[in-house]
Amino acid sequence: MKRKRLLSLLVSILLLCAIAFNISSCVLNVSAENLLDGIERGSVKPLDDMTEGSVAITDFALRMLRGSISEENVLLSPLSIVLCLAMAENGTAGNTRAEMEEMIGLDTDTLNRYLYTYVNSLPNSDKYKLSVANSIWIRDVAGFDVKDSFLQVNADHFDSAVYKAAFDRQTLNDINNWVNINTDGMIPKVLETISDEEIMYLINALAFEAEWASKYEKYNVTDGIFTTESGVEQNVEMMHSTEGRYLLDDNAKGFIKYYKDYKYAFAALLPNEGVSIAEYISSLSGEDINSMLHNAEGATVEVAIPKFKTEYSSELSKLLAELGMTDAFNPELADFSELGSVEGGHLYVGKVIHKTYIELGEQGTRAGAVTSMGLCGSAGPPDEIKTVTLDRPFVYMLIDCENNLPFFIGAQMEIK
Repeated sequence: MKRKRLLSLLVSILLLCAIAFNISSCVLNVSAENLLDGIERGSVKPLDDMTEGSVAITDFALRMLRGSISEENVLLSPLSIVLCLAMAENGTAGNTRAEMEEMIGLDTDTLNRYLYTYVNSLPNSDKYKLSVANSIWIRDVAGFDVKDSFLQVNADHFDSAVYKAAFDRQTLNDINNWVNINTDGMIPKVLETISDEEIMYLINALAFEAEWASKYEKYNVTDGIFTTESGVEQNVEMMHSTEGRYLLDDNAKGFIKYYKDYKYAFAALLPNEGVSIAEYISSLSGEDINSMLHNAEGATVEVAIPKFKTEYSSELSKLLAELGMTDAFNPELADFSELGSVEGGHLYVGKVIHKTYIELGEQGTRAGAVTSMGLCGSAGPPDEIKTVTLDRPFVYMLIDCENNLPFFIGAQMEIK
């Protein structure tokens, strides 16, 4: 019986990425022991050139979006998902690591350095903010040994705090309180209970909020109609503005609308009539998106954007496996030996759950995302004025203007 219990022991790593608004200044009181208190974090050499990483992650984002498209709204946070995968990837070895590296398009060291460089160079002010927090929670139980090297690499690259706790009611409260504070209340709790089988959580929280460079006034908002791919007409509020960057390829046109100080932007792409969202996304690559954003045409663009709010959730295990990450989900093949070991058991990935939220209105944009992974044991405008009216399904992104990385990417199929 004891052996059966040990063989069925589950290690759960929950990597939560929540992009919400205004990180709270509240002080977090955690009763658990912080294993990194007094431990110096190692230095990391930043990447000099971010292009390869941005293209690779954007390409991965498009493949994820392509595999998620349906008749309903889809919204993913590639940054959230990749941070989750990267933290877990540091605990893998052998073919399990090779598959994850190939799926994302970067080796583990480069991915770590890319994310370190990216996060530590994010521009922030009182008008826009994209911030990151990370923590690792380890059950204080005999038979479960986590390698110091695994904790160190995550601390070095992701500035993680590491807590050792009893995984009782107090730990549950501590974890949910950490999530609540680091998402400014957008996600008040991530866990309802902690099961006996779960012995580790890795949690990553991101927060984003930004004001438009030019806010909408009441007279800029009019009633309009949004038509879905199935022909259903929906009454919407359209926000009208004139923008200065035009996007164009063989199958779509679009624009870039900036937030304050032009550090972040909202980019939208409207497929040509007769081209479905699924067909359009299938035609794109990370290099295409990077090039299109980098080479946006200076133009006068009359824009109409529907006010919208979207919530989305999906279990990503099947999709990640289809993209090439197969061994990690196989109890016999998964290799998480660089993370640690559990007596009498074997580690493999169980579920990967992704939840997102975005609200776009007159003042600006706020967006949130949660990703959890569980490991189990066994210029001057041209003469022509362009027009882009988002009155039918469109692709959109939230990007940083330095790397043109879409930290959110979605397909708006209907307006809710």
